[in-house]
Amino acid sequence: MADNTPDAADQAALFSGSPQYEFFAQAKHLLPVTSITPAAVPFDFPAGPPELLPNTFEFEGETRNVHALLGATHTSALLVLRQGRVCFEQYWLTGGREVQWISMSVAKSIVSMLVGIALGDGRIRSLADPISQYAPELEGSAYAGVRIKDVLQMSSGVRWNEDYSDHSAEISRLSEASGPGGSVDQFMQGLQREREPGTLCVYKSADTQALAMLVAGATGKSLTDYLQEKLYTPLGMESEGHWLTDGHGRELAYAGLLMTARDYAKFGELYRNGGVWQGRQIVPEDYVRDSVRADAPHVQPGGPIVADHVFGPGYGFQWWLPAGEGSDYSAIGVYNQFIYVDPARETVIVKLSANPAYGTSTREADNRDLENIAALQAISRR
Repeated sequence: MADNTPDAADQAALFSGSPQYEFFAQAKHLLPVTSITPAAVPFDFPAGPPELLPNTFEFEGETRNVHALLGATHTSALLVLRQGRVCFEQYWLTGGREVQWISMSVAKSIVSMLVGIALGDGRIRSLADPISQYAPELEGSAYAGVRIKDVLQMSSGVRWNEDYSDHSAEISRLSEASGPGGSVDQFMQGLQREREPGTLCVYKSADTQALAMLVAGATGKSLTDYLQEKLYTPLGMESEGHWLTDGHGRELAYAGLLMTARDYAKFGELYRNGGVWQGRQIVPEDYVRDSVRADAPHVQPGGPIVADHVFGPGYGFQWWLPAGEGSDYSAIGVYNQFIYVDPARETVIVKLSANPAYGTSTREADNRDLENIAALQAISRR
């Protein structure tokens, strides 16, 4: 769900109620990045029957207006795929088909895909292995000996507070380490263990950063290069992408991917099809299945903790699982970024936003994560 943008210099402006859509569309020009090359043969989603959005949706016992929510959350892009065809696509504010918008924590779900690919390639032997076995920088840290699976499920046991309005919280310290001259690797090495791993799901951006260190250590490649080879080129990404980095060139895995709405949608479509793209198995099918189910009590809906409160959805391998009987799931980032997948209705929806109230408190009334999920479900079920 949530995370922080990576530059400490922008910390004061973020989560203050000020508009962010200019920054989110221009981050590649303002912060250090790596570059990811478009595919030589880009894939273009075909057009499907045009759809109108539903006017209303139900949330907390009330009927609310879809278009009012889109406006209030400063939506820049909304893309709806049905059976892999574009049925709705619209851009506002600083959005556009060519705009590389910041992922925020949507990147977490993509890092999870790379873990699954490395597992399928035999670079990672088992999710039961300790993450420090592959990431030597984590030896002697709070992550030493922690199972990879527990880190995937945000259950590492590392002490953490993801409250964006608290400048003394660990997430703010991670933001500072992500800025000019900072080192996220050094920050990770200084974290402390709080509880037994695998017992409580506490949302923490550091767990995703640890997974990035795992991928780099297991494959011998940077996160950028592995993404290029295993996902960006095979999925036929049409636009250049970028990954924000710290002062030492380490990718900010927890928040810093920059891509277009259509290219983000390809990740959702890949997962909707069980890890298969154009007849080729990209992410192992069993990993995809395990990624989007809550297989233990502490990751069931009502179990995960974000900042100072229980967050309603359950948690898979860096994917959020809405409460209820459906099979839908979502990558979620702060300021209301979503890659929403509803396999039962063969639907993928991308929403890129800059909700100005986000992070000014931990209240749903400001952050509107659950309200957005309800709206996306209404669009999918139309």
